[in-house]
Amino acid sequence: MKAILLNLSAWIMLPIMDGFAKYLSSSIPILQITWSRYFFTVLIAFPIMFFFFKKDLKWTQQPKLQIIRGLLLFCANILFFYSISIISLAKALTLAFIAPLIVTILSPILLNEKVGLRRWVAVIIGFIGSLIVLRPGFVEISLASIAALGTGFLYGIYLIVTRKLHNSDHPLLTLLLTGVVGAIIGSMIMPAVWVKPTLTEWYMMFAIGFFASIGHLLLILSLKYADASKLAPFGYFEIITNIIIGYYFFNHFPDNWTFVGLFVIILSGVYIFKREASKLPV
Repeated sequence: MKAILLNLSAWIMLPIMDGFAKYLSSSIPILQITWSRYFFTVLIAFPIMFFFFKKDLKWTQQPKLQIIRGLLLFCANILFFYSISIISLAKALTLAFIAPLIVTILSPILLNEKVGLRRWVAVIIGFIGSLIVLRPGFVEISLASIAALGTGFLYGIYLIVTRKLHNSDHPLLTLLLTGVVGAIIGSMIMPAVWVKPTLTEWYMMFAIGFFASIGHLLLILSLKYADASKLAPFGYFEIITNIIIGYYFFNHFPDNWTFVGLFVIILSGVYIFKREASKLPV
């Protein structure tokens, strides 16, 4: 029960980060918002880890994979923050939910895992779900929708890299190094895009980093009490917080087709998680 509560708490925190990012996107460049997410995450997470989890801060055994992981998440954040600057939070997140499908598609190549017929069917069904949300031919497909799909694609590869790091590096170290990679890359870009924030915007940029760091810490703590495969389906709870924020603050509510597509994608994703938990290839 403790694992579930920690996990659900994380999925309440992380959409709040997205809400602040969407609000800021009308006045602050997307790259600057992304930089703030990493810069303040490191600023908050490092003291917490240093004082409470110092024994876990050992140097990584796979620095190249850590850098790749950081790059993947940094680029995924840019795409997602861009997408929510134009389309609703719920639609962007629904399209990004293709990540588990991407993991299934690429795991035979990158992880040498066997994927059976039933999981391939689940991938196809999940893809149909994304088509229901996009409705190509009926609704004009925007660059923001493609960016949201791109977020899911990059996040899927990010999850595969995370699996590879699971047995070598402590999750807290991985969290910190991912933040450091993003903060360094973002800081190198900032002189070219920087817009001076107001005091309120500084608070919101800090809040993005705060909710990102607390959300990910809660996710890591939840994994102390339950396996990742058992907790993974609870990640879809994020859409509930997402819809509430989108409706209350931005007057966006998903249409019926988005709900149908969301249901199909979640159904296929949960099935894939269940098959992985059972260690069966079908």
